[in-house]
Amino acid sequence: MLPSSTLRLASCVLLSCLLISPLARAGEINASIRRGVDFLIARQNKNGSWGDSTRTKNLNIYAPLPGAHHAYRAGASGLALSGLIDAADPRPEVESAIARAAAWTAAELPKLRRADPTTTYNIWGHAYGLRAISRLHAREKDPAKKSEWAALAQGQVDLANRYADINGGWGYLDVFDNLTTQKPSGIPTSFTTATLLLAMDQARDETGVKLDDALVRKAIAGINYQRTPDFSYTYSFTHRMHPRTDINRPAGSLARSQACNAALRVFGEKAVTDQVLTEWADRFLAREGFLSNVRKRPVPHEGAFRIAGYFYYYGIYYFTESVNLLPEEKHAAYAKRLAAILLERQEKDGSWWDYPLYDYHQAYGTGYSLMALAWCRKALATP
Repeated sequence: MLPSSTLRLASCVLLSCLLISPLARAGEINASIRRGVDFLIARQNKNGSWGDSTRTKNLNIYAPLPGAHHAYRAGASGLALSGLIDAADPRPEVESAIARAAAWTAAELPKLRRADPTTTYNIWGHAYGLRAISRLHAREKDPAKKSEWAALAQGQVDLANRYADINGGWGYLDVFDNLTTQKPSGIPTSFTTATLLLAMDQARDETGVKLDDALVRKAIAGINYQRTPDFSYTYSFTHRMHPRTDINRPAGSLARSQACNAALRVFGEKAVTDQVLTEWADRFLAREGFLSNVRKRPVPHEGAFRIAGYFYYYGIYYFTESVNLLPEEKHAAYAKRLAAILLERQEKDGSWWDYPLYDYHQAYGTGYSLMALAWCRKALATP
């Protein structure tokens, strides 16, 4: 039996961990953000983008050349640029990196198309390009340049509309039948649709882009078709016919539900109440370790409930989007816990990553994480 003094010491240590570990101080958050910013600056391509088709391995995600990698680079660069802007680091080298990335964005995003009839990876580029453009528009002082960013945003919305699926919403693959159609006829996925809709909503609020109301209504209906009574979301439109298979259950939907609930709420779905958002936010934090179990695994969907590694930081970021819709007085408590997780997950080189995707993973993971940490910093600073 342990002496009473040892038991008291152990109890004090345990209590200290319970009280301190969720509390990420402002200085720690700022230092973590700076390390992430430094990583992105060091790894930025000469042309202003991030990521490349290098660092291949024996198992690679399907990527028809060259369009798939243009889409990957656009998506990763949009996230990295958004993270840099949200970091609000005033150093000259950060401003220079943002300017180079902005020039690449303006030049390359209008060229983004689907790689071939089998893939619509470009949707990720349009979505995260819109995120970056909205931020560039917000920080621009010159009215003429603001108009240029608004026009670029509208162009991205129009391109995304071109690739909306005939079933409503957007997907990233179109390889499951032998049909080749002008409009994709593959499988729209709940989370891809939610991702693009949330980006469109932000662009509408910031730049004034016009959305196709009929197309948006059909996309929202598509997400609702994939929603189960417990606010899990099936992986795709075809999965709705098998809602209780492992990938479609609450554990498999842990990251998807954050984005889908947020998208439905933003576009007026009354079923997504504060109670729903709170329940799924609490569930996400309680089961974060379960989701983290598949981080860095090289095989997609190899984890329990078919979770893929690349859902981790996606879920982290859309957790902030979902929680941000709750009353402001609830934000700080969630921000403390999320910031503690992100500080722990940061790599030695300052990056965050969850899945080895060619050479794009550190850029997109760091972009997601910087945006999430910036939200935490703001929430903790709010009285």
